[in-house]
Amino acid sequence: MRILVIEDHRDIHDNLVEFLQLRGHSVEGALDGLTGLHLAASRRYDAILLDIMLPGIDGNQICQSLREHSRSDVAIVMLSARDELDDRLTGFKVGADDYIVKPFAMSEVLARIHAVVARRQSRNSRVLVVGDLRFDLDTLEVTRGDIVLKLKPTSRKLLELLMQKSPGVVKRTELEARIWGREAAQRENLRSNIHILRGVIDKGFDSPLLHTVHGLGYQLCKKD
Repeated sequence: MRILVIEDHRDIHDNLVEFLQLRGHSVEGALDGLTGLHLAASRRYDAILLDIMLPGIDGNQICQSLREHSRSDVAIVMLSARDELDDRLTGFKVGADDYIVKPFAMSEVLARIHAVVARRQSRNSRVLVVGDLRFDLDTLEVTRGDIVLKLKPTSRKLLELLMQKSPGVVKRTELEARIWGREAAQRENLRSNIHILRGVIDKGFDSPLLHTVHGLGYQLCKKD
């Protein structure tokens, strides 16, 4: 993969570049926002690791510029020491695919990169597939095997998020943020909506696909 690292902390920047290069990836780096934006807008990358607090122009502005002005579909993973819900919501609002809180393990960063790149590729195909479950994003048709499944709008949105991140675990907080934003009262509905979704996509089938990961969130995948 071609990866761009935009990070102003020299040690973190150098460690990320070295780690990714040692694993066979082509990596370029920038230590400030303006240089990072120029590289991101003028060259083709599979993924960008983007710090938020940068000199010149911050990561949120870079991400928004790439999505709105450059129409870039590159996978973007935010890096930040900020871990408040509002910070994550802002990152997702401007177009980030994922958000990693510092400090982080290098292996987790690489795993997240692989996941968001795979999701981007899946989105571009416009058909999500997990096991025998298929979701056509253009027609909104959901099928499992030969059976057409009927889903309400909230269930479809949950399913789309879970399938895009499959086989990864999606945290409750991320699902709540992506579905309901700051409407705190609505977040209490997540468990009941997961129950409804599970009843549609798993009930009557031999193997369940929607799994609860206690203390973390939910995972959509085929398990042996």
